[in-house]
Amino acid sequence: MTTTVEPVAPRPRRGLELLLLLLAIAIVLLAWVSVDLNRNGTVPANIVPVAGGLVVLAVVVHLVLRWRAAYSDPVLLPITTCLNGLGLVMIHRLDLAAGHLGTDGTAYRQILWTAVAVGLAIIVVFVLRDHRLLRRFTYWSLLTGFVLLVLPLLPGIGRSVNGSRIWIGIGGMSFQPGEFAKIALAIFFAGYLVEARDVLSLAGKKVLGFTFPRGRDLGPILVAWVLAVLVLVFENDLGTALLFFGLFVAMLYVATERVSWIAIGLALFAAAVAFALSTFSHFQTRVTLWLDPFSASSLQRSDQLAKGLWGMGSGGLTGTGLGAGRPYLTPFAESDFIFPSLGEELGLFGAVAIIVLYLLFVERGIRTALGVRDGFGKLLAIGLAFSVAFQVFIVIGGVTRVIPLTGLTTPFMSLGGSSLLANWVIMAILLRISDHARRPMPELNVTPPRGSTSADATQVVRLP
Repeated sequence: MTTTVEPVAPRPRRGLELLLLLLAIAIVLLAWVSVDLNRNGTVPANIVPVAGGLVVLAVVVHLVLRWRAAYSDPVLLPITTCLNGLGLVMIHRLDLAAGHLGTDGTAYRQILWTAVAVGLAIIVVFVLRDHRLLRRFTYWSLLTGFVLLVLPLLPGIGRSVNGSRIWIGIGGMSFQPGEFAKIALAIFFAGYLVEARDVLSLAGKKVLGFTFPRGRDLGPILVAWVLAVLVLVFENDLGTALLFFGLFVAMLYVATERVSWIAIGLALFAAAVAFALSTFSHFQTRVTLWLDPFSASSLQRSDQLAKGLWGMGSGGLTGTGLGAGRPYLTPFAESDFIFPSLGEELGLFGAVAIIVLYLLFVERGIRTALGVRDGFGKLLAIGLAFSVAFQVFIVIGGVTRVIPLTGLTTPFMSLGGSSLLANWVIMAILLRISDHARRPMPELNVTPPRGSTSADATQVVRLP
């Protein structure tokens, strides 16, 4: 008697992706029109080229995925398109308030950066046929990430903006290399931890209910802690240091499943924060603004956080309406404070909807990690998804006064080319990993041993 187990193979679901893409584009175009109707009472004259450009970009990526990654996650691209589009809408709205129309506005430059980011994501999907190829570049990724981190410190090209030296300038263009450093370091962490997780999981001494690793195994996390502190010291950038160190500790915990690594990581980062608080006046100012942003002394130093909170408060539950608020009163409303800008005009409901989109993006990344069959892919998908989640927490936590402001950008939404490019690359890598995770394995014809009956001649086994 033959027993054949045939699990149902997953469907590509590219049709669902196309439907969600059209819904995302419709939301963005409706928001774009609403801005001009509330501001000027007319339909924007540029709605046709904007709509055509968004449709072309989204459909091109969709067709590429049908061709090169048919089993990739069908939800990641629509979420990215919606978040990117809502960011463009708010940047366009702030351009109208500033009187910048046409090609002299920042929205026009951001649309160009979006086109470049989409093109870069397509290149990643084409070139990266298998995510496991990245494991060959484990230590090259470490070198690349380190070089990208120290570039802003080089004389001549390094630029200091708002107290943080995290930019480089070449010609008339500026770039933030740390955005790509997080991708390189995520690749290194995934490759290193796949090789070393057995050693890092060895039992050590038990203290206060936690099993701590052996002393010689603490080297990697100590190195990560030192690098985070160096970034903080030389570039005066708490946000990047927190992101990189948190990324490594999270991936280390996933690889080893040892809570002691989290305890050690929190202790080391607390020590770094205490050092920064006692040493750097810039960080002391941010903590003071965080503790009491509405005091007279705080408002004299900077009223940015206070204005952002006032703006979100004035939006209430449903918001003032796109184009009907005053987000332009907050400094850097199109970059660091784009979330409060949207929160003011979309209200609490709109702000929560944006957070839910980020949660769905991270959830799909984690689901990809659970589904992929190799350890490197699991850790890389977790690392990339966590980097987006942690960056969103740092940014939204800063502007809502949960933690001090750090100056990081909101993924996919904030004005700036480097952040947009890096996050579209993250999305493309997750698509490639999810294609490998969801793609059904080939059928295996299993011939039973000699002496079996004719009914048992062949078993067909389909693996999910």
